[in-house]
Order: sequence, then structure tokens, then C-alpha cells
Amino acid sequence: MITAQAPLGSGFTAASTAADVLDGVDLRASTAVVTGGASGLGIETARALAGAGASVIVPARNVVAAGARLAGIDRVQVEYLDFLDATSIDAFAERFLARHGSLQILVNGAGVMGLPLARDDRGYEVHFATNHLGHFQLTARLWPALVRAEGARVVSVSSSGHRYSPVHFDDLHYYQRGYEPMAAYGQSKTGNILFAVALDDRGRGFGVRAFSLHPGNAYTPLARHFDTAQLQAIGVLDASGRPVIDPARNKKSVEQAAATAVWCATSPLLNDAGGVYCEDCDVAMAAAAEEPPADGQEGPRLTTAAFTGVMPYAIDPDIAERLWAVSARLAGVSLG
Repeated sequence: MITAQAPLGSGFTAASTAADVLDGVDLRASTAVVTGGASGLGIETARALAGAGASVIVPARNVVAAGARLAGIDRVQVEYLDFLDATSIDAFAERFLARHGSLQILVNGAGVMGLPLARDDRGYEVHFATNHLGHFQLTARLWPALVRAEGARVVSVSSSGHRYSPVHFDDLHYYQRGYEPMAAYGQSKTGNILFAVALDDRGRGFGVRAFSLHPGNAYTPLARHFDTAQLQAIGVLDASGRPVIDPARNKKSVEQAAATAVWCATSPLLNDAGGVYCEDCDVAMAAAAEEPPADGQEGPRLTTAAFTGVMPYAIDPDIAERLWAVSARLAGVSLG
């Protein structure tokens, strides 16, 4: 049964923090993998899960730097993984499967945003390769551990930026169409949502449920490709260069922005739900359809406008199945 894309009345708000969500939650029997867990929202996500008792593994390309950022947080360890190196994804999963019987929580949070056009060694555009395909491959490789958990959750950190672009199947990697960084980011974030739809359809019979979410806009290293003037112009930073915190207008602290991923990973309200897109610690509404910029037109720009809801093209099960088939071919993996 498909879960309705409608709020459940969680009792939390845009101002709730990850610590609020996990107050009284006991995760001592859980193992979690948090990609992107050594930067920005990921650090707070890893801290909150570990604080509730989970054993947390953070994959990172720079293990030394990641270890320094996470120093002092009990029950967190760092392992090497580079999402632009397919062999390192497989190696990480093999190490995990050899050492751990099961995996209760997988938070797919690593990401890049606003990069100039670049492709990995396979010729795949870097936003799509990192934000979507790398997590597709990792989840598929960790599938046996997720199934063994007999009640696992896979949480994909997407963005309201999925509004910037649907998935362009005819030219995923920008070989023919004009390149715009935020459109490329938007395509990858749409991919995150569609992935949750298709994964939940496959996983629910095995006790594996999947979710995607918009965390809310917070000033983190994800915005490093935008200068201070740009971030001040859209209201992320104030005139003194300090982060603006106003959750009612979609501008959150790191602690607030990490809350929805933690809620998706642990809330009992979602025990019989899956495949949905969430925001502000609840299931989001479906948004009205609107046309994204056409190829060749001026593309989207970074914004913190309070977009709410999920675009219909991002939760369409037929599009999700098409993306799954393409992703399995490009990554060379699927479940099992």
C-alpha cells in the first residue's frame, strides 16, 4: 500500500532540533551509517544518533579530517569512502558486512551543490554521481545488512531544491544540454526522492522502509561554492556575516536542520509508512505542479525561499522505476 503524502501530526515543528526528536529514544541496539556525517548537518545527525545510544559509522574521503571534526563524540567511528570512486564504495560495504550483522539506520546525507561542470572517471556528472548514484550503489551493497535488521530505515537527504529540475533521462550528464549548477543539483535531489519511492516499494516486504526529506536551509559547508555577498543577498547570512536563524522562514540552525532526518530514521509514526518526502519533522504535502526552467533558458539560482511540499514528478512511481533501472545499469548494481 502506498503511503499518503500528507502530514501525520508529529507534534514537532520547524524549530524542533535533533535532540528534541530523540528525547527519550533508546537506540542502544542500533547501528547507523551516516554519509556526510563529518560535515554540516551530518555531524549533528551523527551526534544525535550516537547520543541516543546508536553505534554510528561515518564514511569519509578524508578520514583524518573527519576524525578531527568528530573527536569527542562517543560511539562514532570513521571509515574511508569516496563517492566518486565506485571501488571504494564496494570496499566500505564489504568491510561493514564482514564486521556487523545488521544495519538499522542508513542516512544518505553526503552531497555537493553548485559545482562547475565536472564528471567522474566514468563520465557521470558529479552532482548526479555523488548525490544519487553513489548512494544507490552503497544502499544496494549494504542491502543484506538492512534486511537482517528486520526493521531498517534508509533516509535520503534531499532538498526543496528538487524543484530546480526533474530527471532528464535523455541527457543525465550534460553532454548535449546547457549546464547550470543549481539545475544539476536539483536533478540529483529529485533523484534522491525517486530513489526513496522505488526502494520502499522493494524493501517493505523485507522490513526496510525508505524516506526522503528537505532538512531546511542552514549555513553549512555545502554552500562553499557561493560567496558571502550571494549568501547575504538571499538572506542566509546577515550584514555582519552571521547565519540567519528563522525556522518559520525556512532558515534553520544546524541542530534544527538535522531534526527531520533523525525523525525519519526513528519516529514510531513511520513504522507503517514509507516512500514519502518529509519536511519539518513530518510528512510533507504534495505541491502543485509547475514547470521548471526549460533547457537553454536561464537556470535556477540558490535561494532560501520557503518552498514547501514535494513536486509530483519527484514522487511519480513510474518515473521512480525508470530511474531505478537506469541507476542499476550505470552503477552496475541492484538489490541482492
